[in-house]
Amino acid sequence: MNVVIIGCGVVGAAIAYELSQVKHLKITVIDRQPPAQAATGAALGVLMGIISHKVKGQAWQRRETSIQRYETLIPELEAVTKRQIPVNRQGILSLFWEAENVAGWENLVEIRQSQGWKLEIWDTAKLQNLCPQVANAKITGAVYSPQDRQLDPTALTLALVEAAQHNGVTFKFGVTVLGIEQANNCSVVETTEGKITADRIVISAGLGSTPLTAQLNQRVDIRPVLGQALQVRLGQPLGNPDFQPVITGNDVHIVPIGGCDYWVGATVEFPSNSDEIPPNQELLNQVWQQAIAFCPDLATATIIRTWSGLRPRPEGRPAPVIGQLPGFTHILLATGHYRNGVLLAPATAVAIREMIISNDFP
Repeated sequence: MNVVIIGCGVVGAAIAYELSQVKHLKITVIDRQPPAQAATGAALGVLMGIISHKVKGQAWQRRETSIQRYETLIPELEAVTKRQIPVNRQGILSLFWEAENVAGWENLVEIRQSQGWKLEIWDTAKLQNLCPQVANAKITGAVYSPQDRQLDPTALTLALVEAAQHNGVTFKFGVTVLGIEQANNCSVVETTEGKITADRIVISAGLGSTPLTAQLNQRVDIRPVLGQALQVRLGQPLGNPDFQPVITGNDVHIVPIGGCDYWVGATVEFPSNSDEIPPNQELLNQVWQQAIAFCPDLATATIIRTWSGLRPRPEGRPAPVIGQLPGFTHILLATGHYRNGVLLAPATAVAIREMIISNDFP
């Protein structure tokens, strides 16, 4: 069976690797750019699974599947590729502010415990003891998730590509998909390098999914949301050098990336009239000042670089969009992950694999 995957961000790469372990599949991945260029290249890689407030249904199941899969996937990829994927296994710390609904967090702690996961609520004394870099009179405590992770999205994606290649997947970078034609029981993907026959097509092209589906008269409307972030460097690590969790407060993340370097982000910037979103320097400054407000030592940091990327957000429907394209039995969607592409990539790959090998799918 010929499978064509359109798009090679972290989701497309994860699908390619997952499918590469299924016998009798010939897999081709097409992307007009090198891998991990768009939303993936701009992501901070913070995997907020257990600490999220999703507790049931698909939204939680996908998170749980991904968190579990990452524990085996990372060593698997490192063994095959001989390249290290930077992973922070020291958890995520989410700060409480005055008027925080602590009862809601206590309820989540109980639910997670019943599901076999761990969350801890810290008072200000414990927070000060373990993370002395957090200093703001309005912070009244925190919730700590020791089993959530953060990883480098670009390193992960490149490792997924290399491991998939090792398993026989063909990647065509710098190739643009011009259209999809239906022919009997299969499809033909027309590209700038010629035509490829496909028994199954997986559209995981983020913002590029909209024109592809529109051409098939089943438009999936995905809009861009810009995110900007900073990389900063300090003279010494924040707080305790031996305990460096991701710290998040008011949706601003401080992400340790080794040594005295940290990522700080990210903005959430919607388009105004068109789909053009010029990066707003003022909003990035606000994120930076918010980070300094709960971690004052950051004020002495040097900004090494700033970057931005467009995240694909489905319009008028929940993210992500995973499933069959209406009216097309052999075209699947795995797109529109918005801010959770890295988190949900493994679960998305598992879902697509099951759809392709399932007897229920024609």
